[in-house]
Amino acid sequence: MNRKIKLLGLFIGAAVIGHVALVLAVPNVLMGVAMDRMSEGGTAINRFQFGDRTTEKSRRVVRPSPDLAYASCVYDLSKGPLLVTAAPSPGQGYVSLSVFAANTDNIAALDSSQYPQGIRFVLAMKGQASPAGERVIESPSARGIILDRRLAPTAEKFAEVDLARRADSCAPLAG
Repeated sequence: MNRKIKLLGLFIGAAVIGHVALVLAVPNVLMGVAMDRMSEGGTAINRFQFGDRTTEKSRRVVRPSPDLAYASCVYDLSKGPLLVTAAPSPGQGYVSLSVFAANTDNIAALDSSQYPQGIRFVLAMKGQASPAGERVIESPSARGIILDRRLAPTAEKFAEVDLARRADSCAPLAG
């Protein structure tokens, strides 16, 4: 009887350890795959990539909304903070910027209802110097993804929004 209890305890302990390891590892692995895809194998870091208009065949990461225009920036703060800007869309169109850490945590969400003149912030890790007077968002990880979403329900609106989002920037601070 003691042997059965010990084996059951060992099984439960292994299951708990395996579960916790899985819960901690899966988000990091999935985000690593997403960052690799979005950065074209690591060649497009700290700059926005602009997606084509969404169709029924668009499935790069998740099922995207056909009413949105997407842009993404895979960031790397290991060499210093970034200045991130997102221009407003024409006609006060909706813009949303979300910042995700390497473990998929959403660490910031800013939108055009909060910032109708455009979104601007410094993305930095704790302890990195940033200019006085700038809004600073601290990332708990050196790497992650910034996702820009803009309302673009028609081909005509997508063309307008595409011009505006091309002014977005995700680049190291000058100096």
